[in-house]
Amino acid sequence: MKAFFRTITIIAAAAAAISCGGNGAGKKNGTPAAGSGNAAPEIVPTVRVVEASKREVPQTETYSTTVQAFAVNNVVPQAGNRITKVNVEIGDFVRKGQVLAEMDKATLLQAKLKLANDSTELARLKTLYEQGGLSRSDYDAVVLAYNVSKTSYDNLVENTVLRSPINGVVTARNYDKGDMYTMTAPIYVVQQITPVKLLVGISETDYSKVTKGDKVDITVDALPGAHFAGKVSRIYPVIDPASHTFTAEVIVPNEDKILRPGMFARVKVTFGIRRSVVLPDIAVVKLQGSGQRSVYLAQPDSTVKSSVVTLGSHIGDEYEILSGVEEGDLVVTKGQTALRDGVKVEILE
Repeated sequence: MKAFFRTITIIAAAAAAISCGGNGAGKKNGTPAAGSGNAAPEIVPTVRVVEASKREVPQTETYSTTVQAFAVNNVVPQAGNRITKVNVEIGDFVRKGQVLAEMDKATLLQAKLKLANDSTELARLKTLYEQGGLSRSDYDAVVLAYNVSKTSYDNLVENTVLRSPINGVVTARNYDKGDMYTMTAPIYVVQQITPVKLLVGISETDYSKVTKGDKVDITVDALPGAHFAGKVSRIYPVIDPASHTFTAEVIVPNEDKILRPGMFARVKVTFGIRRSVVLPDIAVVKLQGSGQRSVYLAQPDSTVKSSVVTLGSHIGDEYEILSGVEEGDLVVTKGQTALRDGVKVEILE
């Protein structure tokens, strides 16, 4: 009986040995056995690159501001009086010297009569003075009275018949015919809109870059797609200590009267030209967890290296690169998601 069990044990051990030897020496279903020493093939990322080149890049900044009238005039008489006539309405375009309104003329007529009387008296006494029948002091008194009457009359004419001092558009009318002007608000407001002006606040760091006569490009939200040419006409001589900006006054001819005071505008100012590296914006990668931007540079040994870059202007679908890339570098433009420093890559043609 013992011999029987010994025989079974030997047979089982032999079968196990054969099974183990078969698994270690070969493959099962075409799969390499564990510990066989055959590693999985390395996957090499494929990328596209572009050679960095330099070109001239306009240095521009865009500022927000509001369109303003070139001049604003409040049309008012010198003293309170009744309004007898209003000739124009809000929105009317008026010429310089055009009569806008008329006040009660009773005082004006009295001044006119007095001036006529003083003029007649002066002419009569002048002849008498020339013939020696009037002293010089009496004659001078008559001349003075006439001049006072003339000045008073001219002043009343100017303040009774109200004329526009500029070419412009009527933007306010605060009284009606028959109202008593109470000196609380102007009868009319006239604004000159040919040209218009814009006051642009520019960073103090650019103070030396802006000069009188510089041309600027202007767009307004109210007129999508339209561009207007302006020119810097005046640079204010002081810096605002709170905002650290200075004011540049820009004039736009506005001959077609499209721009109107109050429109929100964007003014693009060009500070000159700089020769810089320019790359497609798809080459620039944002570093997670920071505001930094970087690119991958292809190396001679077919690896890539990350380089932090400083961006300048965004021109269409390209970035101006101020630092981090040199002219002639090969910059990865496609396939960056699978990359890290030192990874070998295959560059597609």
